[in-house]
Amino acid sequence: MNHINLIKDNIDNLTTLWKTVATPLLSYHQNEFLEFSQIKDSGWPNRLWFREDITEEDLPKIQKTIEKNSGLVVPYWDIFGSNSNEIFEKNGFSIRNQLAAMALKLDQKFTLQNNLTFKRVLNEEDAKTWSDIYPLSFNYVISKETLIHNYQNAKFFLVHFEGKAIGTLTLFQTQNIMGIHGVGVIPEMRKKGFAEEIMKFAINEAIDANCEYAQLQASALGKGIYTRLGFEDLFTITNYQLA
Repeated sequence: MNHINLIKDNIDNLTTLWKTVATPLLSYHQNEFLEFSQIKDSGWPNRLWFREDITEEDLPKIQKTIEKNSGLVVPYWDIFGSNSNEIFEKNGFSIRNQLAAMALKLDQKFTLQNNLTFKRVLNEEDAKTWSDIYPLSFNYVISKETLIHNYQNAKFFLVHFEGKAIGTLTLFQTQNIMGIHGVGVIPEMRKKGFAEEIMKFAINEAIDANCEYAQLQASALGKGIYTRLGFEDLFTITNYQLA
């Protein structure tokens, strides 16, 4: 694996997704060195990010932007080798969570158990169902309007088991990279192998789309599954919020 390129690809896929879904809702903004996307009545993307390392001089601009747009989360990629994350920790920011950025070289497809069915979200009823069950997995809301304005920009899937919606998946392609996002299973359906089955479907879709790599950002809850499927660690994302 060429980790330098994959690190860039991982960040590009994630931040392009944030920009893409927010743009139709007039919710993407660029301001000097930073960018942010904040969608009304939605808990996502609501991110403020930057491509280059930051210094103490950049902090007032970041703080001012967050004060004007409350609730923005700042992802910090630990790729700069500078410990500049300490700027946040010394200035009233707290850690919301940490994610592992991971990549998988795509080669062969998985055989699915066919216990699950996957339906791409392309109408308002499915968008509402997706939006209703998503926070059961992630504790924040993605508004149905976000999906409705982005049917063609990203692939949102509802996952069903025995006719009931039990999970979510989002796929977003940039060049030869397939970003796998929002893999969630409602609490009462966990520990049945469904998350792994969703991942296998996502990987197969990426191969069908002629992608070379699959990329994702893993919580501690899902990391074991991704490692088992062959994903390798690239870097850590620490999400900060202003206390």
